[in-house]
Amino acid sequence: MTEFNDGGPKGIDANAWARVRGRLRSEAGEAAYSSWLKPLTMVSIKDGVVRLAVPTRFMRDWVVGNYKKTILALWREEDEAILSAEIVVQPPRPKEDAKAFARPERATVAASDAPQAGPASAGRRAAQDLDAKQNGAQPNRDGLRREPAQADVSAPLDPRLTFDNYVVGKPNEFAYAAARRAAEAPGVPFNPLFLYGPSGLGKTHLMHAIAWEIRARDPKRRVIYLSAEKFMYEFVRAVRTKDTMAFKDQFRSVDVLMIDDLHCIAGREMTQEEFFHTFNALVDQNRLVVISADKSPSDLDGVEERMRSRLGWGLVADIHPTTYELRLGILQAKAERASVEVPAKVLEFLAHKITANVRELEGALIRIVAHAELIGRPITLETAQDVLRDLLRSHDRKVTIDEIQKRVAEHFNIRITDMHSARRARAVARPRQVAMYLAKQLTSRSLPEIGRKFGGRDHTTVMHAVRKIDELKLGDSSFAEDVELLRRMLES
Repeated sequence: MTEFNDGGPKGIDANAWARVRGRLRSEAGEAAYSSWLKPLTMVSIKDGVVRLAVPTRFMRDWVVGNYKKTILALWREEDEAILSAEIVVQPPRPKEDAKAFARPERATVAASDAPQAGPASAGRRAAQDLDAKQNGAQPNRDGLRREPAQADVSAPLDPRLTFDNYVVGKPNEFAYAAARRAAEAPGVPFNPLFLYGPSGLGKTHLMHAIAWEIRARDPKRRVIYLSAEKFMYEFVRAVRTKDTMAFKDQFRSVDVLMIDDLHCIAGREMTQEEFFHTFNALVDQNRLVVISADKSPSDLDGVEERMRSRLGWGLVADIHPTTYELRLGILQAKAERASVEVPAKVLEFLAHKITANVRELEGALIRIVAHAELIGRPITLETAQDVLRDLLRSHDRKVTIDEIQKRVAEHFNIRITDMHSARRARAVARPRQVAMYLAKQLTSRSLPEIGRKFGGRDHTTVMHAVRKIDELKLGDSSFAEDVELLRRMLES
């Protein structure tokens, strides 16, 4: 039996494991590898079974479901004697008291309590503390440190909002990878980096994570992070006090300028003019500019054409609405980091019911845990429904079969009458089956009722449609994405 200590294999197996990791990284892509596969450590090889460990049960389930076969295949190429791969859980060291969970916090994608102990986190915290000591920065009353070099203008960075605490899924993996590249690259890989998406999906989390990573890697780099509204306020104040030169010097001498919620200066012509010249000055000096907004540069209303054009120069990365799997992953990661036992049914219920905004999703989990601690009752599905009655009522939008038929017909470019017709051509039959499937998933109608809404069809026809769509989703990822997109549009 070959054993491995502290995640570090030795000898010939170390070389094999290094090669497997390298190829796994290449096949999975940087974003998926960093979030899910990098934490894998070797445990042992015995009787043809290679055992790998991850820190959490959720991570194990994800790796098993998505990469176990790939891992086994890569190991077999290294050693034909390997017959199977086993993924086990090695729990991390104890974390903070679970009561910290009930404290109010800014909830964004995967926002958590203090970052987990680990090499990257420890290094980042050391850089934060060292930087604060060198520049005399003091914690605010909320416990967040302000950037010392620009304490009067730069917003505080939340130590919880780091790359380590960001849960990655298909809707945000591109934005995450772009943010990491911008933060970790020795130079400026693209300029600007423009992150956009609806409110509450993690743009601010990525902005904070970029700032922390840059300062951890090079504390001497001058970083200003602030909202577009604060930028406007500082500019107006400089104009009123006739001190615009000091304003220009402050913003045009930084190494990294990060502006959150740029859409807030739409229609503000003087502020836009000043930002335009600041942006150009920094880009000309090859200084990094990172921007977030709720829309892409080309869709920003109330923003000058020349600015929209310049903002699209670099890399534009969008964050899509969350999927059920990503929402569930965020909740599970949040509960695990806080060492709180929340029944799986409760997490699944929240992930299904609260779909639009991750801040609301995490806020709901905080309410449930706080209620359980204060009242002294166990967390159950019934208590969750009772505690969140007001929130769930606002999210309980009823989808009708007529609406489903209309949206599916538009998506597949067929007539609404085809939903009720007897035509059996695949171009018509497949969208009809999709509509039946969604009617079963999104409404409380019985199978006979659904069948009647589709031209008086029998309930067995609806059952067949549901089974058929489930099979197609498993075998065709593109088709599965289409169905998921329709479901999200109908639920939003």
